[in-house]
Amino acid sequence: MASVFSGALQLTDLDDFITPSQECIKPVKIEKKPGKTGAIKIGDDGSYMEIGQDGMEIKLEKAKITLNDCLACSGCITSAESVLITQQSQDELYRILQENTILVQNGTPEKQKLVVLSISPQSRASLAAKYKLGTVEAARKLAGFFKKLGAHFVFDTTFARDFSLIESCREFVHRYQARETNKQALPMLASACPGWVCYAEKTHGSYVLPYISTTKSPQQVMGSIVKDYLAKVQHKTPDRVYHVTVMPCFDKKLEASRQDFYNDVYNTRDVDCVITSGEVDKMLEKEGISLIDVEPQSMDSIFSDLVNEDLYTHAGGGSGGYLEYILKYTARQLFGYQMEEVTYKILRNQDFREVTLEVDGKVELRFALAYGFRNIQNVVQKIKRGKCPYHFIEIMACPSGCLNGGGQMRAEEGETTKELLGRVEEIYNALKTRTPNENSAVDRLYTEWLGGPDTERALQMLHTRYHEVEKMTNALAIKW
Repeated sequence: MASVFSGALQLTDLDDFITPSQECIKPVKIEKKPGKTGAIKIGDDGSYMEIGQDGMEIKLEKAKITLNDCLACSGCITSAESVLITQQSQDELYRILQENTILVQNGTPEKQKLVVLSISPQSRASLAAKYKLGTVEAARKLAGFFKKLGAHFVFDTTFARDFSLIESCREFVHRYQARETNKQALPMLASACPGWVCYAEKTHGSYVLPYISTTKSPQQVMGSIVKDYLAKVQHKTPDRVYHVTVMPCFDKKLEASRQDFYNDVYNTRDVDCVITSGEVDKMLEKEGISLIDVEPQSMDSIFSDLVNEDLYTHAGGGSGGYLEYILKYTARQLFGYQMEEVTYKILRNQDFREVTLEVDGKVELRFALAYGFRNIQNVVQKIKRGKCPYHFIEIMACPSGCLNGGGQMRAEEGETTKELLGRVEEIYNALKTRTPNENSAVDRLYTEWLGGPDTERALQMLHTRYHEVEKMTNALAIKW
């Protein structure tokens, strides 16, 4: 079985990782008691039984490692299938919905949590491809499905990506202007992929972390909007809002569990639960219904006076379009050059491409796109040697980017993975494109929520930090 996490988090499965890999180990304190030692036998079904001194057999429970335990470890995830994720699954969503139902039945609906779903455009496209639906039709049916289960709001995370793109542009221009005095200003590395960020923190630390953009990913920007702005509008404290995101990648579960996105005052996370496209499909199976047969409902808008807003996407591919938007913005802001088309030059492979901006015959900007772990390794080694020629790099852990994330729908019999990915890309790109600055709701939220751009409030809500993870010296962690 292939792991559900991205390649950057499965270091033992790769043949080009140089240093010794580490097993996923949670150190525990063992209480030794006097007396004879017991014995353990393995049952026919593979379960472990402890045999006591009196001959009694007790079935041993599987050890559970939480996401926080995983992120506290100094090695990357090596056996993702064996890590039991207890708080990031559709079962946890069902539990909250059931609690709400009981509160309503008991006559205390005011005590229920506000359940908010935020659906990524990549997941929507993947599910649309499976059920052979258009992207708008799939969006409305997903909204209908979750609202019938008990969700109060269903949003599209493309709106949050507007903020992420805008903040990334401002950050890049600031770094570019400071490049002479700050040698770690460039290249700026995209921060939207948690698999890549986790790998950088645990493997390369201070060599790479200063180069990673501090801008939050769309998922975590949405978390800030829902738990801060929407909660206040709905007269709820953050802990009374249960926020679920639907994502194309299992690594997003790790991102949501980062301590940086935890509210210590209310003991709640910006994103309480992440479920993947495949897990949504399992929910449909559990409910005994096909997405085709779901009664459609409208997607919601952050502003109640904006109803039935058209869905839109961003130019630049299925991973968010960071390279294209930042390149066009910078060309216009710093060089007065209006870029209409972006032409990619394929380098090592289709997942490693570069783009340049020439002004009066001189190359002013050199950007790159690097997807997949092997391409990431090449980029990191160049940075560490001080020989990286790029100003910005859009990095994603998954080959072919987010549309090919580990949590997406898999090809069924009669269709290849490449053919399915082609259909997903076609559905994803079918929407009209719109730039973030064309979205009036973004300007409105900057004003009402953040007090404008470049404020302390905007920095707090839209940016984050990264942390080098100290290497573990436990000899048991090394594969001998």
